[in-house]
Amino acid sequence: MTYKAVIADDEKELRTYLKAMLAESWPELVICGEAANGREALEMIDASRPQIAFLDIRMPGFSGLDVAKKIADKCRIVFVTAYDDYAVEAFEREAVDYLVKPVSKKRLTQTIERLKKQLQTSLEPAAGIADVINRALANLQNTAGTPYLRWIRAQHKESVRLIPVEEVDYFQAEDKYTLVMTAAGESLIKKSIKELAGELDPQQFWQIHRATIVNVFRIENVSRSLTGRGVITIKDRPESLVVSRSYLHLFKQM
Repeated sequence: MTYKAVIADDEKELRTYLKAMLAESWPELVICGEAANGREALEMIDASRPQIAFLDIRMPGFSGLDVAKKIADKCRIVFVTAYDDYAVEAFEREAVDYLVKPVSKKRLTQTIERLKKQLQTSLEPAAGIADVINRALANLQNTAGTPYLRWIRAQHKESVRLIPVEEVDYFQAEDKYTLVMTAAGESLIKKSIKELAGELDPQQFWQIHRATIVNVFRIENVSRSLTGRGVITIKDRPESLVVSRSYLHLFKQM
């Protein structure tokens, strides 16, 4: 049997990214609509009657949470979220499915297998699922803070490349742009170092200079130069990064 799904996310690049991953991992699934906000999603679901809805939690105006409350008894819901693992425990406790951005192929495959089993059992969501989702959402709102940036969108020729933040070695200011340095190469983004410093997880990314933010997990060695500044070497990279005196205190416990 052919199943239908709707994808709702206010960022077109992320809708395209998820659609491409679904096409690869579940080619039989028909994406019958892509919505940029909650109201569009509701209209598409009412018109197309899909069996599955992939809903971004945070959309302007009518959010994915608002949509979920209205369609819980109509189709299976998979939340797509930028919340960290601690917050999504609210979903796990209630067995509500979710995908954390950036969506990994392994996690998506697990979700697909779960959906297939559910749909083979019954096309209709289980009785009482609306109450389950409402409890999960209440738990989520109680535990979740502001989500940190989980991926970087970088222009790559005619398309947008999605870079998981875990793959970033460091960020470096470059004129009006910022260089994103990874093992795969470098990319340019328009976000400033100041903006990134406020959006990245401070437990993983440290600003070490007014022009540099480094991934702490990629640091290989920290030493002092003759001028008293710190010098960082990055795993599997030939270059060194300078630590300004005002940021040296970050490395006293290392």
